[in-house]
Amino acid sequence: MVLQTLIDTPHGTARVVQRRSVSPWATLVLTHGAGGGIDSPDLLTLARRLPAQGITVALVEQPWRVAGRRVAPAPRILDEGFAAAMGALRPRTPMIVGGRSAGARVACRTGRDLGAGGVLALAFPLHPPGRPERSRVHELLGSGLSTLVVQGERDALGTPQEFPLHLPLVVVPDADHEFKVLVRSARARADVLDVVLRAARVWIGRRLGHD
Repeated sequence: MVLQTLIDTPHGTARVVQRRSVSPWATLVLTHGAGGGIDSPDLLTLARRLPAQGITVALVEQPWRVAGRRVAPAPRILDEGFAAAMGALRPRTPMIVGGRSAGARVACRTGRDLGAGGVLALAFPLHPPGRPERSRVHELLGSGLSTLVVQGERDALGTPQEFPLHLPLVVVPDADHEFKVLVRSARARADVLDVVLRAARVWIGRRLGHD
């Protein structure tokens, strides 16, 4: 079942699209990055396929995207928008928060205060392109929650080798920051999205004791 809800936040109206599981044992709440919305292929794959495996998925579209603006606001405003949307969800199952790129950063900064049991970080932007000295690793390590990073092998905003060795991380072979691969075929994209899906499902199951 798909349910769309508009939620008032301090910074405008957010939109939440929920795909509910018939027999849920977990809820995964995801938000998008600064360069796209909740229609990115990885977020849509998780939202469409995890509910059949018992995980309700809620996609949070930030107010700036709902309003049609092209530039994301400051991190503080993103955090407040996400928290306000979360306050209206009230999931009845254990919850994991996450997102892609800037959305993963939001989840790391807010997840603990929101009562999440972990963070799923898709394509975490470890640093701006070409600026490894401006590391954001402190957001990952400071989340206070168990965090899984799913990172493209060729991600210009942080290759897997740049992350701390002790941090749980799944490598998406040959993929860039958008999880696109060099081989331009539908089969190659499907394979990449399957890696993301399997990584999320296995980790959430282990994290919440539902292997």
